[in-house]
Amino acid sequence: MLIKATLMALGAAVVGAVPPLEIKGTDFINPETGDKFQIVGMAYQPGGSAGYDPSSGRDPLSHKDECMRDAALMQILGINAIRVYNLDPNINHDECASIFNAAGMYMMIDVNSPLPGEALHSEKPWESYYTAYLNRTFAITEAFGNYPNTLLFFSANEVINNQATAEFAPQYIRAVTRDLKNYIKNNLKRQIPVGYSAADVRDVLWDTWNYLQCADAEDKGDMSRADLFALNSYSWCGPEATFETSSYDDLVAGFNSTSIPIFFSEYGCNKPQPRYWNETQAMYGDEMTPVFSGGVVYEYTEEDNNYGLVKITGDKLRILGDFNRLKNQFARINWKEVQSKPASKSSPKAPACKASIIEDSGFDNNFTLPSIPDDAQKLVDNGIKNKPSGKIIDISDWNVKLDVSNADGSAMKNLKVIPLEDDESNASGKNDADTGSETTDDSNSTNTDNSTNSNGGDAKDGEDDEDAAILNRPLAWVMALPLAAMVFAL
Repeated sequence: MLIKATLMALGAAVVGAVPPLEIKGTDFINPETGDKFQIVGMAYQPGGSAGYDPSSGRDPLSHKDECMRDAALMQILGINAIRVYNLDPNINHDECASIFNAAGMYMMIDVNSPLPGEALHSEKPWESYYTAYLNRTFAITEAFGNYPNTLLFFSANEVINNQATAEFAPQYIRAVTRDLKNYIKNNLKRQIPVGYSAADVRDVLWDTWNYLQCADAEDKGDMSRADLFALNSYSWCGPEATFETSSYDDLVAGFNSTSIPIFFSEYGCNKPQPRYWNETQAMYGDEMTPVFSGGVVYEYTEEDNNYGLVKITGDKLRILGDFNRLKNQFARINWKEVQSKPASKSSPKAPACKASIIEDSGFDNNFTLPSIPDDAQKLVDNGIKNKPSGKIIDISDWNVKLDVSNADGSAMKNLKVIPLEDDESNASGKNDADTGSETTDDSNSTNTDNSTNSNGGDAKDGEDDEDAAILNRPLAWVMALPLAAMVFAL
């Protein structure tokens, strides 16, 4: 199945740095070269849950100076994609989208948020699946659909996170995926891929993947099938962890028969500190790249959950120790070799959607999906009202204006984004500005506990587990009442 995510130029005067990508079988590919593309991503939600506040008129991609600073620093790291969780479709994002585009970075956009009425309810999804909710998700696709560097949309994040949530949520995730893909097909200029970001909870992981990747044998154009599958995994913990002890080997073996692209939508266990990022050598090495398409570091900014690479206080930013440790690991990788590997010539056939592909007795094996609400179908057919629309714009000044200090506290000078050539994505070495040494007492934390999950999945524990997911995961307490979701006039 070939799903074009063509990142086309929107006008003769507009320069787009990132090359066109397509999904072909199990790979993201550069259609000009036929090479498989590896995601080198960063979770980007400055301010945590407060980064999304519709009443403030701001979100993570609404402030030019902050985006310029962060794009420059991520360009130095070698990041080629950002994942942004919570966005307001009514805000203009042209400046930030244009900055990240010129810096050679794609955007992976979640369509949900933690607010009531803006996400699927994990245990009672039927209470949150209605027209006003879908209207907002469609508005997100409209807001970002015209940007050439929008790589994909996530229809949901960690909605299935235990056996209790696996009873009904799967069919609603497929329903939302169907609705988004149909809306994009009817109303946007290009068919941007839609996928799911899963919790690495092995009790439900494999059934979730099979449920979402399977195909309806009687519907070759089944729009409910996920275009990609990603997982949030924190099982590689500490400097002594290996490909085997982290259970990465089990993930590679388990996903070996995938029919769609697989990648880590979050990774970066933070116990014990400091993080050495040794998993990156495996992730972009020969053991994993035939099956996986890279991963997304969690996360850029330091929040209460203690996963950040930088600390932002007001308009000032300080680089933390984990930043340079990650930078140095990325610098060890031969990115030209990694990004020039040929895509798979063939890929496994998608399993048929039938009860026998589901192993756990408590997991939903009903593939009859809920029908889209009548009013929502009208939106799919005709488009939403008051559509937000973005475009790439000219940026005249690429210099960073906000204060940035190295891990040692010294001020960074002359920091700027380096605009890349047409059809070029970012990689380590494109921006070689000095961010100091990784030798620092700053380890982001004094906690030295090395915890690993007995099932090989997410190793976050206690309060950190909830904090790390709170700004991303649809909250279990959200009782999505229609009136609470009336953000947009239908």
